[in-house]
Formats: sequence, structure tokens, C-alpha cells
Amino acid sequence: MSSATLMASLAVLISLVFATLAAGAAGVRVELTRIHSGPGVTASQFVRDALRRDMLRHDARRLAASDDGTVSAPTRKNSPAGGEYLMTLAIGTPPVSYSAIADTGSDLIWTKCAPCSDHCFQQTAPLYNPASSTTFRVRSCSRSPSKCAAATPPPECACQYKETYGTGWTAGFLGSETFTFGSSPADQARVPGVTFGCSNASSDDFSTSAGLVGLGRGALSLVSQLGAGRFSYCLTPFQDARGTSTLFLGPSASFDGAGSTPFVASPAKPPRNTYYYLNLKGISLGTTALSIPPDAFSLNADGSGGLIIDSGTTITMLVDAAYRQVRAAILSLVTLPTKDGSESELDLCFALPSPTSAPPDMPSMTLHFDGADMVLPPESYMITYTDSSLWCLMMGSRRDGEMSTLGNYQQQNMHILYDVGQETLSFAPTKCSML
Repeated sequence: MSSATLMASLAVLISLVFATLAAGAAGVRVELTRIHSGPGVTASQFVRDALRRDMLRHDARRLAASDDGTVSAPTRKNSPAGGEYLMTLAIGTPPVSYSAIADTGSDLIWTKCAPCSDHCFQQTAPLYNPASSTTFRVRSCSRSPSKCAAATPPPECACQYKETYGTGWTAGFLGSETFTFGSSPADQARVPGVTFGCSNASSDDFSTSAGLVGLGRGALSLVSQLGAGRFSYCLTPFQDARGTSTLFLGPSASFDGAGSTPFVASPAKPPRNTYYYLNLKGISLGTTALSIPPDAFSLNADGSGGLIIDSGTTITMLVDAAYRQVRAAILSLVTLPTKDGSESELDLCFALPSPTSAPPDMPSMTLHFDGADMVLPPESYMITYTDSSLWCLMMGSRRDGEMSTLGNYQQQNMHILYDVGQETLSFAPTKCSML
């Protein structure tokens, strides 16, 4: 099915879905849980694993945005740790619950389906089986409607897909299903006709999740299909192994006292058209404005550069001209000896006197966006490893001219609202576990 045809067919569904959300008045509230390290995984191993995923994710994006043609899918086996946030939802009739990575950097909603080939990762939740649901329908790409109108159309009718991420890949066919959102009967919403990917082959790089929920700007994302207009989330701190975060969809995605910055218009060419670009004008550490070139984060006419906000990436990556300034500013304030951070693959680390030593006091870091400042406390840009007495900067470097990314480590304890209708991002410091 062409993207134009698919978007046309989705238009009818979106009006129905929006009516469903509107009937709920307050919208939908969904809990998010962060994927934590597996047994025996040290903090430094966890960050190293997250950084490698981020690097692969960036490389896959760069290749997909180029004109090089085929994009390979780098994968790794048995990843022991994760840095993503999971949302729980249910699919089908009767509904089958599953947890999926909430990702503002992609579009497709997908889950692993039965039967699954040998190329599938392990999951604890039961596989969704389309044959067991009374509301499942195949999304047809065929130009023979009569042939594909049957309840069980032949395999050649289905729209096939293959999606590549930095964390791996998934392949299967598109279907239509009823999705159930909300953690309790009082706030649940059942939405029919949601297009999703039924995966029968994938790499095993999605940790404990059973799939992924794209929250990007494209037609197939959950946000677009719900016609929600806006959504928000509040991510609990990385070191909090028990707290749950919250994703709000629709009218409930609203709060007062927030700073607001407009989105930068995304390039028209996939995959960049799905990203949420922001205009980052500068960075300060305490009261000191860093000497970053004014065009360091500019989105270029050819679609290169720019800065996006991404819930599916862990560590913030800045173009080198900006990163060097951040690094130098931190070095000028810290008197601790530097230490090799290669164990965690972070560039700037300091040696604490002992595993129980508190790190030195540091000023807040301020990201100066167009119209609003995002203030990051030290624990949102530095990380302490009690297992190795390391204290490291949770940021990395990209080549100048490449795309920068605001990762979820820097978004922790920040209520963030994406107003797609108004084309703005709002944010306010919040104790997210209290929402």
C-alpha cells in the first residue's frame, strides 16, 4: 500500500478514534515502566549497553536518511540491560496485555505475533495470536478488493513491512485491531481499527518488551492514529527501580506553569519527517553561558543537523562543537581526578574517593530553547556508579553537522507535553513518581 493510500484509509479511522477519545473527556492515562538492568549487570555495564544501543540507533538513522539504498540492521544477542521506558496496553478481543517501548523517534506500533519464526526474541508475556481475536483484520495492499475481502484473506493480500532500528529490526505484516488503553476499568478506552505491525520475525534486541509503540509524527504512529492532538509523559529517575512513569494521551495531557518552545518544521523526507525537532540556541552551566557556535544545532536545508527530542534514546548526544564546550566547563569546576570511563564507554569520568562518597556539588545545566529554558539538575546530566566509584557525564559527541539528540536521561523528572496541534513542546520540572 502506498503511503498516500494508507493515509487516506487512516483518515476515516482517525475521526472514529478521536470521537472515542473525546467520549472519555479526560483522555487516556498509561503507566510507563523503565527497563532496568538484568541480574548481575553493573551500573557501568548498563550505561555501556545503553550507549551502544544509542550509537547503533543513530547510525541506522543516518543511513536511512541517506541515499545509499539498503540499510543493514546491526544486532546484538542477549542484551542484559535496557534504558527505555515501557508502556502497557492490550490488543484484540479478548484483549491480550503486553508491554512495549514508548518511542517518540519512530512511527510503527508493533508486537510479536504467533506463530513466530526462529528469528524472534524471548518475552515473558504470551504472544498475541491474530487467529484468537474476533476483531483482527489484515491490512490489504492488494488491488483486488474482492479477493482480499474474506475474513481470512490469502497471504499475498497482506501489507508486508520491515522496520530497522539502532536496536535491531522487526518484520511482518500490517493488521487492524482493537487496542485497549488505561490501567484500570475507570480510565480504560477501547479503540477499534488501529493499524499495527504483526511481527513474525525480529532481532532479540528489545530487552523485556513485547514490541514498540511509535509516538512520532508519521501517519502510522499511535499519536496520529488516535488523533489525540497532544500527549505528555513524565519519566521517573533512572536510579528509581520501583517508580512508574505516566503517559497521557488526549485532553488529560495538560499542565500549568510550563515553559514552551515551538517545534522546528521537520524535513519532508523519511525518516526525518517523523522526528520532533527543537531549536536549541545555547547551553549554560550555572551562570556561565558556553561559547557554542550559534548555528551548532541548526537544521540545514538538506535535512542534516538539527536537534530532536527522543524518548527511545538514553544519552543526550551533542555535535562536537557544543560537546567540547560542555566537557571543558565541567572539567573547570571539578577538582577530582579524571578516570578512564571506557568500562561504561562514556567520555568524561571522575574518580570518587570511595563507592559511598557523594559527588561534589555542581550547578544546574540550562538548555536554552527558543522561548523557554530547560533546567537540568546535576543528577540529570551526571551519573554515579557506586560499583566502580565513577562519576560521569551522561552526554556524548556527534560529528559537527550531524543530528543531535535530547535523550531520556536528561528528561527524567520532567513533565513533557507534545502539543501536535499547536506545534509546541512544553516542559516543567516535576516529581514524576507523584503523578
